[in-house]
Amino acid sequence: MFTKASYWRESFKIAMKRTKAQKAGPSKKAPKSEESRSKPKSDAESNDEEASTSKTSLVSKPDYQNFEQFLTHLEHQRICTAANIQEFPFKKKRVRVLSKSDDVKESSLGGVVYWMSRDGRVQDNWALLFAQRLAFKLELPLSVVFCLVPKFLNATIRHYKFMMGGLQEVEQQCRALDIPFHLLMGPAVEKLPEFVKSKDIGAVVCDFAPLRLPRQWVEDVGKALPKSVPLVQVDAHNVVPLWVASDKQEYAARTIRNKINSKLGEFLSEFPPVVRHPYGTGCKNVNVVDWSAAYASLQCDMEVGEVQWATPGYKGACQQLYEFCSRRLRHFNDKRNDPTADALSGLSPWLHFGHISAQRCALEVQRFRGQHKASADAFCEEAIVRRELADNFCFYNEHYDSLKGLSTWAYQTLDAHRKDKRDPCYSLEELEKSLTYDDLWNSAQLQLVREGKMHGFLRMYWAKKILEWTATPERALEYAILLNDKYSLDGRDPNGYVGCMWSIGGVHDMGWKERAIFGKVRYMNYQGCRRKFDVNAFVMRYGGKVHKK
Repeated sequence: MFTKASYWRESFKIAMKRTKAQKAGPSKKAPKSEESRSKPKSDAESNDEEASTSKTSLVSKPDYQNFEQFLTHLEHQRICTAANIQEFPFKKKRVRVLSKSDDVKESSLGGVVYWMSRDGRVQDNWALLFAQRLAFKLELPLSVVFCLVPKFLNATIRHYKFMMGGLQEVEQQCRALDIPFHLLMGPAVEKLPEFVKSKDIGAVVCDFAPLRLPRQWVEDVGKALPKSVPLVQVDAHNVVPLWVASDKQEYAARTIRNKINSKLGEFLSEFPPVVRHPYGTGCKNVNVVDWSAAYASLQCDMEVGEVQWATPGYKGACQQLYEFCSRRLRHFNDKRNDPTADALSGLSPWLHFGHISAQRCALEVQRFRGQHKASADAFCEEAIVRRELADNFCFYNEHYDSLKGLSTWAYQTLDAHRKDKRDPCYSLEELEKSLTYDDLWNSAQLQLVREGKMHGFLRMYWAKKILEWTATPERALEYAILLNDKYSLDGRDPNGYVGCMWSIGGVHDMGWKERAIFGKVRYMNYQGCRRKFDVNAFVMRYGGKVHKK
């Protein structure tokens, strides 16, 4: 007899090995030929179909003329891919079982719950899609929960308002699909097991984050859940799941690039839609979230206000993606290192909070490859390879935010120049208030404080000057991370940590000509910026002044 429990077991026997929360399984050898990339051999039929879906998506030309048509286009892409996740060849390698139990209790009235954390969206979310797939197959209810903590590292009200604005949209979309959404107030280790027991939940699906604290949350929840309730994790953030791309810390982009690109034929597919859920009572007995009470519970820094240029949520993210594809993408390859040019996607806040999928962004940008090949390829290098390299570093290096995480050569060269004279040497307060002698650096810091963002090229210069102006490399890294995390909308992100570590500690870089303070770490200066772009125009835009020490 085919039972719910037997379905669960068979789903995972095919393509997965149980793994511990702290360790990812080894990846398989990358296919060598172009043909094998488009037709992977593992899980043969499923892979053939998904690769075919990906290929069809990438060659089709966009036919939308305005934003509303763009939204319709996205819905059409999902519906044409499959009617629902049950009819889609889901890649089981995206999933790993974190618990000892892998059987769903047949009598569980609460069904399957998706514990949303890093990926705050409904559509284009592999974790929610997998949760609905399980619920469909087992004919069980489906619900979504988010655990809101009142304070998280050095996040401010700027970050909370953006995150919660997206979650309000998630609640609305869930209710439209008759999927209950619950905002649990407090740490997941306390609230989620309590919810699971009170609702008689049969299985928990969570998304994946490589950083220390979210990983600890998952580990703690796994220990606190009833032993009969399976905990399953889905990498819904990376195009190629982290544990598939590589089973070790990669040295640089050149060492991971082929490992990722060789698997895009398998994983860079279209998404099926999350659809109205037919099992259970849906939202009939579920109260709407009291968002006023949620805001009142916050204990974060209230001084750093929200920004006006970025509308949180999936729809705001789609607007940003639409404008990038239709207006700015054509300039991306040539102008992406010019802070005075409007050439970047500006998607990092929405990607950080999971309001949009990087995979969706890559799919839509690739539709313009026939017109803007260099720009489309450059965008995918940053959105896929570089982003996933950052996740790789933070997952496999526990010291991702410390000099202990540097390569031996980098640590030794910084240590050898530890006693070099810093003149001037600025305090954190002087840096935060843009009180340096460098009007370009001050302008970049003012942009960060006012707009919650900084141009990528200037972030490198900004962090390297902090190394030059602070007493020790340890303090420089501390200040750079603190300022970035406090003001930038995409703070506390693997990209941010790796960016600071690259600038200050040469992570994913190589040694250069030795000089004072920097040692062999790559150096950047004001004159180099002048050769790249119109420094005076940028300074006039943000009003940075020269302040004598």
